[in-house]
Amino acid sequence: MATSRPPHHPELPTHLLFGTATAAYQVEGAAQEDGRGPSIWDIYCRTPGRVARGETGDVACDHYHRHAEDVALLADLGVDLYRFSVSWPRIQPTGRGRPNPEGLAFYDRLVDGLLAAGIDPVLTLYHWDLPQALEDEGGWRVRDTAHRFGEYTAIVAERLGDRVDRWITLNEPFCSAFVGHAVGRHAPGTREGRGALAAAHHLLLAHGTAVGALRAADVGEVGITLNPDHLVPATGSEADHAAVERARTLHNRTWFDPLFTGAYPDNEKEVWGELADASFRVEGDLDTIGRPLDFLGVNFYRPIKLRDAPHTEPDPARRTAVDIGVEQVPYEEVRHTTMGWPVVPESFTELLVDLDRRYPGLPPILITENGSAEPDVPDADGRVHDTDRVDYLRDHLAALGRAIKAGVDVRGYFVWSLLDNFEWAFGYDRRFGLVRVDYDRLDRHPKDSFHWYRDYLTQHRSRRSREAGA
Repeated sequence: MATSRPPHHPELPTHLLFGTATAAYQVEGAAQEDGRGPSIWDIYCRTPGRVARGETGDVACDHYHRHAEDVALLADLGVDLYRFSVSWPRIQPTGRGRPNPEGLAFYDRLVDGLLAAGIDPVLTLYHWDLPQALEDEGGWRVRDTAHRFGEYTAIVAERLGDRVDRWITLNEPFCSAFVGHAVGRHAPGTREGRGALAAAHHLLLAHGTAVGALRAADVGEVGITLNPDHLVPATGSEADHAAVERARTLHNRTWFDPLFTGAYPDNEKEVWGELADASFRVEGDLDTIGRPLDFLGVNFYRPIKLRDAPHTEPDPARRTAVDIGVEQVPYEEVRHTTMGWPVVPESFTELLVDLDRRYPGLPPILITENGSAEPDVPDADGRVHDTDRVDYLRDHLAALGRAIKAGVDVRGYFVWSLLDNFEWAFGYDRRFGLVRVDYDRLDRHPKDSFHWYRDYLTQHRSRRSREAGA
């Protein structure tokens, strides 16, 4: 899809709300303060060879102590919304039992600060930091964890439901199930077959259980955030197209089909063979999983190009859940971010339009993450002139506008991320923030992209006000 360079500030519908986002383990720090228990990421980070340079989220951006400073940055930025996650082990140190009052009090302070600044909070209940005590009992591989998640959800909803109007149950369960339990590059860091598929199912069940708890608490709008991938065949061959369809089930259909069609993917046996064991599924689970939602969160960064390839493990019984006979092919002649991800803005349009066509009746969409990691080298005055990030955001906002014009119902957009932060297995050398964090002093320094986004939001609000007054 050939596109011309969009204007410096692409115009999007004035009803669209804008924000930015963070996640608890990536920014909060205070990992051993005020009663917080260990999460799977605390343990994973301490396993030699797992995280670059042995770095951890123990301090991260120290958002736990500096949240007022960060809320002031959000107010200066001029966002409508701020998406953050609650740390489950900060609320229930072992994942069960009575809540930790200090943990709940922190989120009280954060939510009250946001509302006082005129910013609506968007709360994510789970952004990958499972209490380690639950992992020791089987984690997402076992059904009980879904029930524990429902109890945790009820605790948070009771405390914050009077002030938070938008709730996200899970962030990117694909990563929790498959990157964590099959690739092994995220916590808990295992390479499993059936275990990863069981984790996928129990994450969906936890989502449905949480939706029930949130509806019972009458908290407002409820959704889930997925990271569907735009998958492109490397060639026009039948084999490469078949490879893409297998990958579509792994990346997208495993989540979208149970949530929005009331069925499991019809090609599971073809994709996973002997691993496609449904013994962990119980009658009635689809009814719980498919409870109606008010919105769908979509995270998008880059497309993936694939070709057919032999299985890496010849024994089907020993394959991991991601060994489905496909291989990723690099994009050529496009810019790549420091994550190694290709920058192809038109694929953002194509993904959203494709989802809209495949799943008629999807709830309204929030783009809950979109952004880029860049080198971000400060100049002599400490300023970061992140032109590539500005280009990325502008081009993807323009691509979003084309999807909306094609009929996709999008209601909001969040830049990932407000702050440079702990980027999981990469540690601290991948920077996504609109604000640079000096990890030695923990000072915050807005980048050029911060100022660009602020100018964009100022113009957007001005157009919104003019239309409201017309």
